[in-house]
Amino acid sequence: MDRRTVLKGAVGVAAAASAVPLRAAPSPKRNVLLLISDDQGLDLGCYGVPIRTPRIDRLAGEGTRFTQGFAAVSSCSPSRAVINTGLFTHQNGMYGLQHDVHHQSLLDGIETLPAMLRRAGYATALVGKKHVGPDAAFPYEAELVPERSGIRDVRELAIAAASFIRSSDDRPFLVTIGYSDPHRAATDYGNDRAWPGVPPVRYDPRKVALPSHLPDLPAVRADLAEYYESLSRLDAGVGMILDELAATGRAKDTLVIFLSDNGRPFPGAKTNLYDPGLHLPLIICAPGAAAAVNDAMVSWVDIAPTVLDWTGVAPPATKFSGTSLMPLLGRRGDPARDAVFASHDFHEINQYYPMRSVRTRTHSYILNLAHPLDYPIAGDVAGSPSWQAISADPAIRLGKRTQAAYLRRPAEELYDLTRDPDELVNVAADPSYAGVLRTLRARLQAMRAATHDPWLAGQTDPYSHVGGN
Repeated sequence: MDRRTVLKGAVGVAAAASAVPLRAAPSPKRNVLLLISDDQGLDLGCYGVPIRTPRIDRLAGEGTRFTQGFAAVSSCSPSRAVINTGLFTHQNGMYGLQHDVHHQSLLDGIETLPAMLRRAGYATALVGKKHVGPDAAFPYEAELVPERSGIRDVRELAIAAASFIRSSDDRPFLVTIGYSDPHRAATDYGNDRAWPGVPPVRYDPRKVALPSHLPDLPAVRADLAEYYESLSRLDAGVGMILDELAATGRAKDTLVIFLSDNGRPFPGAKTNLYDPGLHLPLIICAPGAAAAVNDAMVSWVDIAPTVLDWTGVAPPATKFSGTSLMPLLGRRGDPARDAVFASHDFHEINQYYPMRSVRTRTHSYILNLAHPLDYPIAGDVAGSPSWQAISADPAIRLGKRTQAAYLRRPAEELYDLTRDPDELVNVAADPSYAGVLRTLRARLQAMRAATHDPWLAGQTDPYSHVGGN
C-alpha cells in the first residue's frame, strides 16, 4: 500500500513549536509511540502463557516488563480515557462506552495527552481505534486508518504510523496505535481471512492454556484458540511498527509503551474488577534504560504522567491521580507502590453496575455500590460461544465460581490473595479479617474523597473541583 494513500485520512495541521525540554538530560526530540491492544488479558509468551508472541516478547526483553500492571477500569472507552488523562473514570466523566447510543464522553475541561502534546508543538496522530470523545478533547493532527468495524490489517496500521512519523517535519511526535486485536469480531476474531504480511498462527483447542476463571468446555477451548490466534496477529503488527520505527531513524529518541485497555473478552474478565479483568501486560522501553522485570504495583492512571515526564511537557491544571513510571524503568520494583485502585460505572448504557476497588499485594477489596442488581454481561461476551455454552446449564461454573455467585454479588467482597488468588472465598464477614477490612475500606474511602467520586455521599458536583485537587 502506498504510504501517501494511507495519509489521505489526515485532518488538520498543527503549528510547529518546540517541545518543552525534559528537566534532566534535555533532548530536542523525545517521541512517544503508544500501542494499545484491545481486550487482551495477561496473555503473552513473556508473561508465561504458551502462545507465540515473539516480537512483543523481544520488546519486553529490551525494556521494562511490569508484572503487576493494572487497568483502572475493565471497559474499553473508560480505560482509554484513563490512559489519556491520568484520571479515574469517575473523575474524567467517561463513565461508559463512547460509541453509538452509549454516548459517554469526557467532562468539559478535561485535558488529554494529544491536546497537551500538540499544544507543546508535537506532531500527534491516532492510527486505528479511537473509542473516546468528545472529538474536541482529542485534537489529533491526523487520524489515520479511521476506526471502522473490525479493522485487523496490522500492516496498514504500521505503514500509516511510519508515514506520519516520516512526514512530521522533524518535530517530536506522539503516535497512538489503537489495535482491534484481540477484540471479538463478527466471525472468529477476524481470523476468517488472510491478512497482508501476517503468517497465520493456529492453535489446537485441545492444547490451549485455560485461564482459571473459565470452565473446561469444548466451546470455551475453541473460543480461546481463536482469541490466541488474534493475539499472534497483533504480535506480528507490533513487530511491523517497531521495524518501521527503526527504519525512520527515530527509535533512539522514542519511548515505546505497550499495554491493553482491559481484560480478555470472556466471562469473569472483561468489565470485572477481579484479577482477570484488570491485571494486564505493560511494557515500557525507553532509550538508555536497562532491561528489567519490575514488580511494582502500577496503574493505567500512571501512563499520562509518564508520557509528560518523558517529554517534559507541563502537566494540566487538574492534578493527576497517578505518578510517572520513568523512575521505575530499569529497576526491579518499588516497595512504596503497594496498592492500585479501580473504578467502574457502566459498560454499555443499560449495564449500570458501579464498583470501586483497592488491591494490595495480599488482598483485594471490592465495593459493589448497586449490589441488589444482577451483574450485567457485556454484549459481546453474552453473545460469545463461551458464555452461550456456560449459561446453557446453570450448574456449570466459571472456573470454580458458581454462576449464581457471579451474577448476584454482595455489597462488599474481600479476598485473601495469598490463600485465594482466584478470588473465590469472600472473607468480608470473617472476624479474623476485620482489621484488613477496616484498613482497605479506609484506603478506598480516602481515594474516593480525594478524587471527588460523584457516587460518594456529598460529592454531587465533581466538576466543581477540577483544578482544585
